[in-house]
Amino acid sequence: MASHIVGYPRMGPKRELKFTLESFWDKKSSAEDLKKVAADLRSSIWKQMSGAGIKYIPGNTFSYYDQVLDTTSMLGAVPPRYNWTGGEIGYDTYFSMARGNASVPAMEMTKWFDTNYHFIVPELGPDVKFSYASHKAVDEFKEAKALGVDTVPVLIGPVSYLLLSKPAKGVEKTFSLLSLLPKIIPIYKEVISELKAAGASWIQFDEPTLVLDLDSQQLQAFTAAYADLESTLSGLNVLIETYFADLTPEAYKTLIGLKGVTAYGLDLVRGTQTTDLVKKDFPKGKYLFAGVVDGRNIWANDLASSLSTLQALEAVVGKDKLVVSTSCSLLHTAVDLVNETKLDDEIKSWLAFAAQKVVEVNALAKALAGQKDEAFFSSNAAAQASRKSSPRVTNAAVQKAADALKGSDHRRATNVSARLDVQQKKLNLPILPTTTIGSFPQTVELRRVRREFKANKISEDDYVKAIKEEIKKVVNLQEELDIDVLVHGEPERNDMVEYFGEQLSGFAFTVNGWVQSYGSRCVKPPIIYGDVSRPKAMTVFWSSTAQSMTKRPMKGMLTGPVTILNWSFVRNDQPRFETCYQIALAIKDEVEDLEKAGINVIQIDEAALREGLPLRKSEHAFYLKWAVHSFRITNCGVKDTTQIHTHMCYSNFNDIIHSIIDMDADVITIENSRSDEKLLSVFREGVKYGAGIGPGVYDIHSPRIPSTEEIADRINKMLAVLETNILWVNPDCGLKTRKYEEVKPALNNMVAAAKQLRTKLASAK
Repeated sequence: MASHIVGYPRMGPKRELKFTLESFWDKKSSAEDLKKVAADLRSSIWKQMSGAGIKYIPGNTFSYYDQVLDTTSMLGAVPPRYNWTGGEIGYDTYFSMARGNASVPAMEMTKWFDTNYHFIVPELGPDVKFSYASHKAVDEFKEAKALGVDTVPVLIGPVSYLLLSKPAKGVEKTFSLLSLLPKIIPIYKEVISELKAAGASWIQFDEPTLVLDLDSQQLQAFTAAYADLESTLSGLNVLIETYFADLTPEAYKTLIGLKGVTAYGLDLVRGTQTTDLVKKDFPKGKYLFAGVVDGRNIWANDLASSLSTLQALEAVVGKDKLVVSTSCSLLHTAVDLVNETKLDDEIKSWLAFAAQKVVEVNALAKALAGQKDEAFFSSNAAAQASRKSSPRVTNAAVQKAADALKGSDHRRATNVSARLDVQQKKLNLPILPTTTIGSFPQTVELRRVRREFKANKISEDDYVKAIKEEIKKVVNLQEELDIDVLVHGEPERNDMVEYFGEQLSGFAFTVNGWVQSYGSRCVKPPIIYGDVSRPKAMTVFWSSTAQSMTKRPMKGMLTGPVTILNWSFVRNDQPRFETCYQIALAIKDEVEDLEKAGINVIQIDEAALREGLPLRKSEHAFYLKWAVHSFRITNCGVKDTTQIHTHMCYSNFNDIIHSIIDMDADVITIENSRSDEKLLSVFREGVKYGAGIGPGVYDIHSPRIPSTEEIADRINKMLAVLETNILWVNPDCGLKTRKYEEVKPALNNMVAAAKQLRTKLASAK
């Protein structure tokens, strides 16, 4: 019985690629250094999977930034602003598209389906001249072969690539991206032909958009694309991989009808109803790559349950046609549990990271083939039983408090316009008030202080003194820049979710459980294993300390319940909304303590609310109802004079704007600049927004410093669709990933632009 892995984490067990990338960008490492680290990581991954007995090992899943950007490079679809003149795409062009450069901004970045991973959105139009401009897929196949490992090259499928793209600036929004299919298929044919010539016997096309709500024209595009590729694919085994949700009956019918396709990869973890489709109708002689091991979470697989599922499928598809697989790429989970030395043994026994999931996949394949490892299965069953019965998982008081939430929608008593009036009397802010989103640059020295404190190398007194000094520096800088509503810079926090999780019950933490978010940015999601509560105040001391340093309003900075949920590895033994309500109650306690401490502006970030939206429209309403309700729970008890802010970033918000309004925040700051200001289109189309709003005026994920004129131009575009008295001026997101030499001039230009427009508006009266 064969085994398969959809994809694997790229950063390395100790984030080797992250540090080399950042060193390369800072011109401290050479291109050769970067290539060597990348080659060593690829070699290690391939050999690990080969050694574990995996038959179908993925190739071309390694990336310096993002697999969609890799496909853009393969197709030569470089936007003109990067001045690429043809030939093989090098690092300069590649990283300029990803990060921008001193002259031009980066391409848009958005969430990969409903994950916390981000991809670079292709910008396409009728005039794009496609060409085969990156031979990465073939080069990496040959590289693995030279090491004695046969891989399955993985490509983003042509239809999903186009469906994930957007019309380039200046191209009509109504332009059909699928009309470009005949232009990109010839490039795919070149790649396929080279892979065949190099000795590939299998090829994997990732077509995850098949799980979305697609119309008949979109489904027909899959049929047309693979019919066109059929002759080129002849002689290869072809796997079409889908993941993240169920297929609709129409999409499933399209999938199994594709020409030249040998195998179908299905997510049987999140696609709980797809199994029924397989049992009703599966093409004879085809392979099923059954994704029964969860690639999105870190819980050990229930091997007995998975084996039962596989045995039922084996009866349908045939013993020699069933391949055990992961539900999706393991990119979305941590690398190796072996690196976790501080997790207690009980919780550790409940977990499986990427390396352990590889072992689980192979163990299931062997069990199906009659070579069941009884000891391994017995140990797994004991861990499953331990988790179900452990007293540390349940807290009766928390469950009772969450149950009591039913029957109320937890809205503040006064409407937002009335609240804004009383808040303005208290805060006395100018029009177009300026603020930032929360974090300031995380310097090497600051990281050292936190690291040494965690390692007990410095005392708590020394740690507090150092953090206070950093806060004072950030406060002074903001006052010098003349920013209106200040933040304390979050110097005590390495990560916005990890920081809160460390102080809430029901959470566990890893030492090296890093997961790639985008580029070199990695996050270390907490593990929610049990009922959640707040034992004591989490941020009040630092916020009060910061407020004592200035007469200007200081924002209390919290992460909202939906974001904590969506950016954690969440327990899978109860519905997600129940866990979210528990977190909301804990944050509510913190909000009310901040208010009592004299903090008049409190930001509750819901950066990840949009990314949790189910992929199917039929499931949107239920998710949005409990997600928005969870946010309102956090602040329903504060006074009218307390201004509640929230922040959202890097997603498409237009389709959920009414739910955002329903959150009933006083002010929302929201990503806008990197996505070509498409957020503003919703207001041009007539949506009325009465609360304060700060669409980001510059992209903080790029080192580029915008000019005062550029920012003023952005603000003017906002003023064309938004009332002057509700508009705020702020960056797109927090500043922790930037350097002070970038932040200071950018914020200076932002404040100058706001002042320039205030003067202009005052003279126009």
